[in-house]
Amino acid sequence: MGDCTSTGEINGHLACVAACEACIEECLNEATPAHVACIRACRDCIDACLLAARYEARKSPLADEARALCKKACEACAKACEAAGCGDCAKTCRTCASGCA
Repeated sequence: MGDCTSTGEINGHLACVAACEACIEECLNEATPAHVACIRACRDCIDACLLAARYEARKSPLADEARALCKKACEACAKACEAAGCGDCAKTCRTCASGCA
């Protein structure tokens, strides 16, 4: 795994959280199955990003595993967001996933 322990990488996780929260709010106004899937993926992504940020901040020995989970959740979220037409969130998730590679 890459070195994601810098403040910049932690801020990248938090930017992803903010993008997912905004995406959820937009998707709540829609009733399509794609938007429901997007909301679920965003919720998983938020949890994984917060976990990774916290583990990185305290230099946990589990940080590598948290980054791997974050990468997987961000990639899944980006895919679901693209399917629902939520491009801004998808872009932010892909950026976060790249930071955890």
